[in-house]
Amino acid sequence: MTEHTEAPAVGMGGIRDVVSVRLPAASAYLSVLRTATAALAVRLDFTLDEIEDLRIAVDEACAMLLTEAVPGTDLTADFELTGQLMQIRVEVSTVGNPAPKRDDFAWMVLTALADDVDAVTDSPDRMAIVLRKRRGAARPA
Repeated sequence: MTEHTEAPAVGMGGIRDVVSVRLPAASAYLSVLRTATAALAVRLDFTLDEIEDLRIAVDEACAMLLTEAVPGTDLTADFELTGQLMQIRVEVSTVGNPAPKRDDFAWMVLTALADDVDAVTDSPDRMAIVLRKRRGAARPA
């Protein structure tokens, strides 16, 4: 596992940090990613409920991606912390698989836990899920 943090830049919303984590694309390592997610959310003063929502959302996004990942490759997670917003992009190498299904239960869980969710396939051999969560954002009823 490697971790890299860029120098913080202060903007109108306060801090802006980018943290990247790379680990084997295997479910055995997801606890490391859940812990990193929680630690970074604490840095932005997320509530305990918001932190738990993020941990579950990251775990669910990774579970979706790991089913499509090429065995023996890495999963990367990029966390961007800006003011009251955390953006998380988790990504794996695939073998030309389409984007995650947006009509299944796992996608519904993601959209319930994060403020914004998107699937990104910039190339035929990469798949990513991007989650955004704002501190104190009200959940839809």
